[in-house]
Amino acid sequence: MKKKDGILLLFLILAAVALIVVPLILQRGADFSGSDDAGSDTVGQIDQGYTPWVTPILEQFLGGEMPPELESLMFCIQTGIGVGVIMFFTGRFVERRKQEKLREEEKNKKT
Repeated sequence: MKKKDGILLLFLILAAVALIVVPLILQRGADFSGSDDAGSDTVGQIDQGYTPWVTPILEQFLGGEMPPELESLMFCIQTGIGVGVIMFFTGRFVERRKQEKLREEEKNKKT
């Protein structure tokens, strides 16, 4: 690894850590719940008689609300699958570009 790449990597790691730690320090005691919770709370305040017309499939299967651990696990699995798909296609495009460059260089050498 080049020194320049190492410095960039260190900077990116520090920036990622700062994005996680700084909000926790600046907003001590703040509620960092998800937007789903905020949305359902707001709907409940606007219309007290509102009843959801769709229930999640897993909640129907389990017979109640999903435990927070299972909900987090499902979110992490969904995130992992999404990142995997994005990185797969990114890798394909990068490799395709490399192969095209190699073919072009071989073609230029032959002529």
